[in-house]
Amino acid sequence: MKTKLQLLLALLFPFLLFAQDVSLQSFATGFSRPVDIKHANDSRLFVVEQDGLIKIVSAAGITNPTPFLNIDARVRSTGNEQGLLGLVFDPNYTTNNRFYVNYINNSGNTVIARFTTSVDPNVADDTSEEILLTVNQPYTNHNGGSLAFGTDGYLYIALGDGGSGGDPDNYAQNLQSYLGKILRIDVSGAMGYTVPTTNPFVGNPAGLDEIWSYGLRNPWKMSFDSDNGELWIGDVGQNNREEINNVPIVNAGYNFGWKCYEGNSTFDTTDCPAMSTITFPVGEYNYGGNPFRCSITGGYRYRGTMYPDLQGLYFFADYCTSEIGTLTPSGGSWNMTFNGPFSGNIATFGEDMNKELYAAGLLNGIIYKVVDTTLSIDENSLADNFQIYPNPTNDFFQINNQNVALQIKEVALYSFSGKLISTTRISTENQKIMTDQLSKGIYIVQIISNNDTSAYHKLVKN
Repeated sequence: MKTKLQLLLALLFPFLLFAQDVSLQSFATGFSRPVDIKHANDSRLFVVEQDGLIKIVSAAGITNPTPFLNIDARVRSTGNEQGLLGLVFDPNYTTNNRFYVNYINNSGNTVIARFTTSVDPNVADDTSEEILLTVNQPYTNHNGGSLAFGTDGYLYIALGDGGSGGDPDNYAQNLQSYLGKILRIDVSGAMGYTVPTTNPFVGNPAGLDEIWSYGLRNPWKMSFDSDNGELWIGDVGQNNREEINNVPIVNAGYNFGWKCYEGNSTFDTTDCPAMSTITFPVGEYNYGGNPFRCSITGGYRYRGTMYPDLQGLYFFADYCTSEIGTLTPSGGSWNMTFNGPFSGNIATFGEDMNKELYAAGLLNGIIYKVVDTTLSIDENSLADNFQIYPNPTNDFFQINNQNVALQIKEVALYSFSGKLISTTRISTENQKIMTDQLSKGIYIVQIISNNDTSAYHKLVKN
């Protein structure tokens, strides 16, 4: 049930919030080449390190000293795009303790494997590995690596075109190869996997049963929109376009066009199907330029509650500039903007259980929280009688009462989602309200006067 405050905020925000100012706040540090961030439907974040470790970070940003999983000895990470690349938890993880990883083995090939957690929920059983699928990789790059469960309960696996440049062996359009594809399998059984009967090539010798869609170069991060179930893919370009694909999963057999097309541009249409059969991207940007953009990192559509301005935006990044990009829906199309640049070479995004977004810097080893720093409430129109200062704040704030007929009786502090954090009885004018114990973020201050009327302000904690 929504609180009275939540209902009031829902009415106020459409008129009070005008634009987003996306930024990154340091959340946890000390990681070695983080390439994936996932949650297990609890307060923990699981950070995947490319060399073969998965570490747990608490809601307070503290990293457990013991890794959740260490398979460093099984993982080849000598190539820049090799390593432990993807993680996802089973939809029934709370009861079956199963999770899945995507890594490059010591032979240089992709392995999709299932593990289980030990009796300690913070430590996996590294002896429990069951290899579900191995895919030969002809080169060291373009391995893809993402894993995600769709709303249909099936496991989706993103694989690149096998590497080199220009897909020399045309793997992405070859339906007898797993490379350059999104695979879909059913892992709900006790062992192994089965193929969903709705996969497009089941019973059709033209294509492999596991293929769900094809025509991808190097899908570096895919995710499902938790609101409508649609799939989002960031596909790294050759030397012209970086692209973003978005499709519903009620259909299958999408051809995303590579290497016939790079984004919306022609690349090599020799022996290619009709242009009308290609699913073109919903967003693209140029490779190169100033600043020099080079490689897209796919992300998520924001569905959290802390930052209403960001609701429905699709977030992605460019690896070279560490800019955070967004796609905003607009009349059936999408508007692209860039924020930053930031630092660390953003290599992945992740969601927590509340659908708040995080990003990871590959080179600086920092896990960031994605935040909206806009403070766009017009203080006078919202609460003419009171002003909050300093805002943004660090350790405390005070309230300036501009109406001598009113006295402040109490100040309540809420999280942005409407959860009550504290109440303070006001006994003196300009009394300090401490914020030194608060995490960085945006809060709502309720000012209650002696006639029991309330005013609301948004407060930013740095």
